[in-house]
Amino acid sequence: MFDKEYDVVVVGAGHAGSEAAAAAANMGCSTLLITMNLQNIAQMSCNPAMGGIAKGQIVREIDALGGYSGIVSDRTAIQFKMLNKSKGPAMWSPRVQSDRMRFAEEWRMLLEQTQNLDFYQDMVSSLIVEGEQIKGVRTSLGIEVRAKSVVLTNGTFLNGLIHIGEKQFGGGRAGEKAATGITEQLVDLGFESGRMKTGTPPRVDGRSLDYSKMTEQPGDEQPEKFSYLDCTSPLTKQRSCHMTYTSNEVHDVLRTGFDRSPMFNGSIKSIGPRYCPSIEDKINRFADKDRHQMFIEPEGWNTVEVYVNGFSTSLPEDVQFKALRSVVGFEGVKFFRPGYAIEYDYFPPTQLKHTLETKIISGLYFAGQINGTTGYEEAASQGLMAGMNAALKVKEQEALIIKRSEAYIGVLIDDLITKGTEEPYRMFTSRAEYRTLLRQDNADFRLTPMSNAVGLASDDRMRRMEMKDQKSKAFVQFFKETSVSPEEANPILEQKNSASVKQSGKLFKLFARPQITLEDVKQFDKVAAYIETHDLDREVMEQAEVQIKYSGYIEKEKNNADKLNRLEEVKIPSNFDYTKLKSLSFEAREKMTKIKPTTVSQASRISGVSPSDISVLLVYMGR
Repeated sequence: MFDKEYDVVVVGAGHAGSEAAAAAANMGCSTLLITMNLQNIAQMSCNPAMGGIAKGQIVREIDALGGYSGIVSDRTAIQFKMLNKSKGPAMWSPRVQSDRMRFAEEWRMLLEQTQNLDFYQDMVSSLIVEGEQIKGVRTSLGIEVRAKSVVLTNGTFLNGLIHIGEKQFGGGRAGEKAATGITEQLVDLGFESGRMKTGTPPRVDGRSLDYSKMTEQPGDEQPEKFSYLDCTSPLTKQRSCHMTYTSNEVHDVLRTGFDRSPMFNGSIKSIGPRYCPSIEDKINRFADKDRHQMFIEPEGWNTVEVYVNGFSTSLPEDVQFKALRSVVGFEGVKFFRPGYAIEYDYFPPTQLKHTLETKIISGLYFAGQINGTTGYEEAASQGLMAGMNAALKVKEQEALIIKRSEAYIGVLIDDLITKGTEEPYRMFTSRAEYRTLLRQDNADFRLTPMSNAVGLASDDRMRRMEMKDQKSKAFVQFFKETSVSPEEANPILEQKNSASVKQSGKLFKLFARPQITLEDVKQFDKVAAYIETHDLDREVMEQAEVQIKYSGYIEKEKNNADKLNRLEEVKIPSNFDYTKLKSLSFEAREKMTKIKPTTVSQASRISGVSPSDISVLLVYMGR
């Protein structure tokens, strides 16, 4: 079976590994996916949900590029919500509650139907490296698999250590062993490694909860979906989540276990995710708050298992249990399993290129939590890009690098390799300078053409995007060219407490008013007739609405992005000697020598590099 040399070997089958394997195989490369347990492909290790603030934009970007996360999320969703709908469209973020078991099953089925993709269950214990070139992997059974490129997506498994109170045991996830050997070899090869920590809450028996004491959290009345393709459909029925709160009584019970908490007794030495703290960390850091939200999330359509979002903990299991029994609605709770924390190895991502290929070993790519990120969506997007670029390298084609102004994925990767991270990195809309351009509704316009050009996004996907683009532009033009009289406009304007008009004017100007919605303008006979005649769907109409209402902001951000991209054009040679620029600050020389920025724009984003350092660099590069 392993006599042949694979184009791409992917190690690990979590969200990053699954996307990497699918991308490489769909681009025509012979691909092998190796994982320690084939029953756990694309396992949702923590919460049973995809998307959310900024993460929903990433899932849509993955879909626009031809990845599978959006399709799987749609097919296995039990609830859909568009978050931040009260704010502008740059902030709208889709999120689905998922059926955990069906999610993994759907991913497995999609991967099994992917041509050029083989599977093997074993632990990869070391890499085959010759000189500065990757040549394959070795497994714990002593099997050697030769490969032109390797993508490592080891998640939390590299020397994973699980903590529950004072108990510790090796593992990459509850019930699964840790992976050993790879970290030590990479350090010997010259890589820098570190430790990070994450955690997960208890899972409980939904039959033991009293939902009547909680606040119901239903899905959207008109649910949308992630994928731009028509192979998925919006939900017609949904399951509700619920919300309850901790209390001072709950906090007092939790504090009784602090002396046995690995967070406070020194057992855990690594840094956890700032924006997803454990419940003991919350009540310690925010001692002035007398309660914290808890979201009670069903794990699927038919299971009684429930995920207790907001109660991540590594306290002793008896303390976890007593504290939860003090929560309103949880008085009779029964555990399926306690929460725990896990420490694992990662490699500071400043050791990578924009392609996610390592700087030290050619053909070796890192994706997911091995790079210090947290979250399924962040991992999946890195896996997709690493798989695409590994395939392009094998084909001896130019790599695909997405700019910060083109996608949240571009922001994510640039942040990682330029700034690095000392704590688990999570994406937020605030991390993007151009979030008005990077909306969830236009990811296909931004990314499908570039993915289609390198052979991943299908021609069918490209045609759908072009048709949507044509229809939305034509609809905007219709508003620019069509006039309405005061008699037609004023009744609707009065309904919305918007100033009336005294003479006929273009619909575009009317629709641009903040109070006037798409539903309002549909009341005009001309608009209703146009929509029916041209068979416009909700996606096209919403796209036109955004373009009309936010045209000024969009144009301004495009101009700002163009200025940044001019600096992207000023390339820096990979072997450039910064020590010869005596006018550079010592810190700038040190950091740029370590990170090796490829453009002046990237150099400007390195922490500690000042505007005057960039001026020196620009003068020299200009010469």
